[in-house]
Amino acid sequence: MSSGEEAPTGGRIERDLLGEKVVPADAWGGIHTARALENFPLSGRRVHPELIRALIDVKAAAAETNRRIGALDGRIAEAIVAACAEAIEGEAFQAIAVDALQGGAGTSLNLSVSEVIANLAEERLGGRRGAYALVDPIDHVNLHQSTNDTVPTAVRIAALRLLARLEPAIARLQTAFQALETRWAHVVKMGRTELQDATPIGFGAVFSAFAEALSRDRWRVFKCEERLRVVNLGGTAIGTAVAAPRDYVFQVVDVLRARTGLHLARAENLVDATQNLDAFVEVSGILKAHAATLFKISSDLRLMASGPDAGLGEIRLPAVQEGSSIMPAKVNPVIAEAVGQVAIEVMGRDQMVTLAAQSGQLELNPFIPVLADALLGALSLLEAADRTFAERCVDGVVVEEARIAETLAGSRAVATLLVERLGHRAAGEIAEAARANGRSIAEEVRMRGLMDEATLAQVLSALAATALGRR
Repeated sequence: MSSGEEAPTGGRIERDLLGEKVVPADAWGGIHTARALENFPLSGRRVHPELIRALIDVKAAAAETNRRIGALDGRIAEAIVAACAEAIEGEAFQAIAVDALQGGAGTSLNLSVSEVIANLAEERLGGRRGAYALVDPIDHVNLHQSTNDTVPTAVRIAALRLLARLEPAIARLQTAFQALETRWAHVVKMGRTELQDATPIGFGAVFSAFAEALSRDRWRVFKCEERLRVVNLGGTAIGTAVAAPRDYVFQVVDVLRARTGLHLARAENLVDATQNLDAFVEVSGILKAHAATLFKISSDLRLMASGPDAGLGEIRLPAVQEGSSIMPAKVNPVIAEAVGQVAIEVMGRDQMVTLAAQSGQLELNPFIPVLADALLGALSLLEAADRTFAERCVDGVVVEEARIAETLAGSRAVATLLVERLGHRAAGEIAEAARANGRSIAEEVRMRGLMDEATLAQVLSALAATALGRR
């Protein structure tokens, strides 16, 4: 009974090291896919789509390289490359549905992708799905490869592609805050330290600080390419290139680079690149830094928008949905809250990446599936959060000028502006007296006759409060 033969109960019979198994007759995947689906009903999440696409690209590059060096028949290689193009999307792509969390360092993913590509190529050459008489998943699609070099390489490619999408998303959010900086530069509010009134600050400076922090995040993300462009493809099982021809080892990354358009380079030390995943920890730390920035900014916006009647009420965030099923007219800062939750999840995923990377033993790290799920998921979450934050929240921020002017006029904290002329002790006494007498700082100064009106206006002006240094 050959592989792919029809089973008495329907479906087709396939064989592996463990024996026979019935696979649905129309399945693009084979016995290894079926076993993986049975063995790992864990997270309910399939492998990240970008990782699947990246691994398909690796398979195409390997087939083309094997054709060039004469290790693979040209007709078979062409069928595999064409099958890879077909497998990137559509029904066959959806058949690669193995769980994101799997044992075997990603072997289930590698074999599932190989089976789908083999069956697509088999049919292209006139064969029957599941027969593998013309194109074999291991002997042809996986030729001169190991899970241990194909999957880590694919994770790097997927991460590079997602980073390329994250960087403009950060730029979009940065630009949104820069627009607010320009629009509201004329408004001065009370600055606060430790949630207590401190000294006045311009709203332009407030929004510029957010934009500057995002600018640093953007630059860090841009530089991540240098950490991920070095791949271990060609190292096969443990980085020694066992069972792979020298010509293949030296050419396959060049072919992959041309196919992906990414600045990939083969690691000089393939053993190191196969067993050590520290570069992913570094990149994940940069993502965590961006998450920390997002949480800080979203928290500040929520605080400045609090109330709006009995809180700070300094800004108004766009109303995107009703806030309560019991309290009428309540609108919550749901976009900022959601962004904060994304930040928390990304920080948690960073810990997962760290734990996975440290858990390798000797020549291989078997925990790369959870590392890939954590890292690639964090990248997708951050991109979505940045764009949503900009488009559904930051773009629509409105500064409540009248309320801010009223709050600022009544604040005793503006006494700080008197220090240079009257001294710290006198300024403090004026602030305490103003509080006790229910007067503003300006009124208290007038009552004591300490300054003429022109001088007082100049000392307490917005320019004096927000200028960089003494004029």
